[in-house]
Amino acid sequence: MTLVAQILNFLILVLILRLVAYKPVLKMLKAREEKIANSINAAEADEQKAKQLLEAYNKQLADARIKAQEIVDKANKRAQEEHDASIAETRREIEQMRKAAKEDIARERELAAVQMRTQMVALSMQAAGKIISANMDNKTNEKLVSDFIDQLDKDKIGELPC
Repeated sequence: MTLVAQILNFLILVLILRLVAYKPVLKMLKAREEKIANSINAAEADEQKAKQLLEAYNKQLADARIKAQEIVDKANKRAQEEHDASIAETRREIEQMRKAAKEDIARERELAAVQMRTQMVALSMQAAGKIISANMDNKTNEKLVSDFIDQLDKDKIGELPC
């Protein structure tokens, strides 16, 4: 009988524990399990959101790099164009200086030729005056003309003979 009483006591204890402790513990375990599952789902959602943000950030970074490279390329192109324009302007100025120098040289040469002609006329007049005033023989006249020609050779201007 004690055995039956002990079994009966055990069964009553199990029934009371089941009603009082087991169901609340199971509820608490189930609530904790749901809380953990929700936390895992939230973490997965946050991870997915973080991946999307990272992808968006990487895309913006790539776009920014492309734009920066475009700006650098435009700046390099503009600098090259300005350099080329500067070189062209310098060449044009040099060509104008050459042209002006050639014109100056031509004017100076013309002026030198005019001066040379003037001097030749003056020397010719002097020589003619000496020949006429000396009224010498042919030998003396030839010597005077020869001296005059030698003097003209000494007075050459540049490459132009007098």
